[in-house]
Amino acid sequence: MTHPIAKGLALILGIACSPACAATVEVVVEGIEPGAGTVYVALCQDGLSEAECRSGQDVAADGRSQRVVLTGIAPGIYAVAAYQDLNGNRRLDRTGLGLPLEPYGFSGETTRTRPDFARARFTLREPGIALRVRLVRALPPR
Repeated sequence: MTHPIAKGLALILGIACSPACAATVEVVVEGIEPGAGTVYVALCQDGLSEAECRSGQDVAADGRSQRVVLTGIAPGIYAVAAYQDLNGNRRLDRTGLGLPLEPYGFSGETTRTRPDFARARFTLREPGIALRVRLVRALPPR
């Protein structure tokens, strides 16, 4: 299933390309709270804001880890952002100060500091890459 933000945008933004220049990004998301909601995985370009993380997929939170495969991606520099939507509202809930209330993570280092594209980025070449993203909580569950 495709995240609503990602629908139809991959071709417009040039994220997807013809099979002649396509690569695959395989993401294993760890640290999932089983049975609670949906896990969203997005491919980001140039930054980690919602506007820069437009292409992705979602999967049910059926176990402590899930595998997501993004195909037909043009080689380039990207980052992966993921979060677990525990309450089903299709967004990452935050405090008034902007701290995530739901589990989240990025490619690169697992950290509880402010997300940074430079630490999360990777170079995608053909035929592709396999990554792990560990979900963490900024705050303890309520």
